Amino acid sequence: MANKNFIVGLFVLAALGLFAVGLFMIGNRHEAFARHVDFYAEFTNLSGLTKGAKVQVAGMNAGQVLEIGIPDSPSSRFRVKVRVDERLHGLIRTDSLAIIGTEGVVGETFLSVGPGSPQAAAAAPLSTLRSKEPTELADMLDQAKGTIADVDIAVKNANTLLATTGGNLNDTLLGAKATLGNVNDIVVGLKQGRGPAGMLLRDEALAAQIRDTIANTQKAVGNVNHTSLQADSLLSDITSRGFPQKIDDTLVSVKDAATNFDASSQQIRQTVSQLTAPDQFGVTAGDNLRQSLTNANAATGNLADNTEALKHNFLVRSFFRHRGYYNLSRINPDSYRKDPLFRKSDSHRSWLTADQLFSQASDGSEQLTADGKALLARTLSQYGDVILESPIIVEGYSDTDSLANRIATSRERSILVRTYILNYFQLNPVNLGSVALESRPPVGLDHQSWNGVAIVIAGRKQ
Repeated sequence: MANKNFIVGLFVLAALGLFAVGLFMIGNRHEAFARHVDFYAEFTNLSGLTKGAKVQVAGMNAGQVLEIGIPDSPSSRFRVKVRVDERLHGLIRTDSLAIIGTEGVVGETFLSVGPGSPQAAAAAPLSTLRSKEPTELADMLDQAKGTIADVDIAVKNANTLLATTGGNLNDTLLGAKATLGNVNDIVVGLKQGRGPAGMLLRDEALAAQIRDTIANTQKAVGNVNHTSLQADSLLSDITSRGFPQKIDDTLVSVKDAATNFDASSQQIRQTVSQLTAPDQFGVTAGDNLRQSLTNANAATGNLADNTEALKHNFLVRSFFRHRGYYNLSRINPDSYRKDPLFRKSDSHRSWLTADQLFSQASDGSEQLTADGKALLARTLSQYGDVILESPIIVEGYSDTDSLANRIATSRERSILVRTYILNYFQLNPVNLGSVALESRPPVGLDHQSWNGVAIVIAGRKQ
């Protein structure tokens, strides 16, 4: 009996321990034990943004979307409440801009908050940030329609100009031919001795001068005839190539395209009218949409919580590793420091200081020097063909005075070095990542703090 009570008590204690660990992991996922700051942003169109979506500040994962307020009328806007880590509060200023973006063309939708200017004051908690509406397909179609109308006008102007130029050229040719006829008549009269000019031809001295003048005149007539032939050839070539007909065909094609755009726009308007009409129960499309968004927000929030909890559960986390859980294009600094994958003994790690790699530009930003680029090339070349297939991480570090500056500078350094390595060695972008670690390397390494970068080449893929 005592053994049975001991086993039951041991089972209850184990269950309570697992429950406490799970509760701590879920709370850590939502950063329930960390300090946060809440803000608001308003949008006319959410473009797929849902409750539980990620929030990034200066490109770094900083929190999530807590609530989405549904507008009461078409003139109102969706009011989105976001929660970010308090450590990034210094980057969010009164002139920061909130934008809805997607990862790739059809990737996950997230809310991005840009860092404000140093001159602006820090945004107060629960204040409403400035926002920018996402671009819609209908706006792009309207711009395309306006461009086609401008092309139609330009082609019409070109056709009018060509017709005017052809008429002026014909008049010039007719005038040249008439001038040639008059010159020929004068020459014949001089040779026959008619008029005062013909009488002067009997004088040998004047005759010699007149013969020279006639010779020069004949040369000029030859040049005019040659010019006339070239002009006739140009007009014949323009006519034979069918330029006027081609311009007319182009105008017809442009008009047909404009007609097709008008028809497509009419179909879109009809479809929108059908979608917004009340259903058989008299409920409008706006009410149905509001209820659907509410249900979708609740479902996506629960799904995100459950998925993140499973990723960190010790029973199934190895499954997520093999399915690509470690995405080198999106690495969380805290998770990176704790993960043994990037602290393995068979990994290659090279420590490079900021003085060896960077110099300050005229605008205050940092840039890679020529010596720094050469040092990076030598550092990676010593590992041979290993760099072509192994995962490579560029760790950025900065020991500046404030947390915001350390985050921004370490991120800038890691991205500069990653971009240079990717372009110089033509590596696969999937195998090359970057992470900003402020001034704190992972625990268990030779350095407690660092200012510069560290290049890590994993021993083998997981």
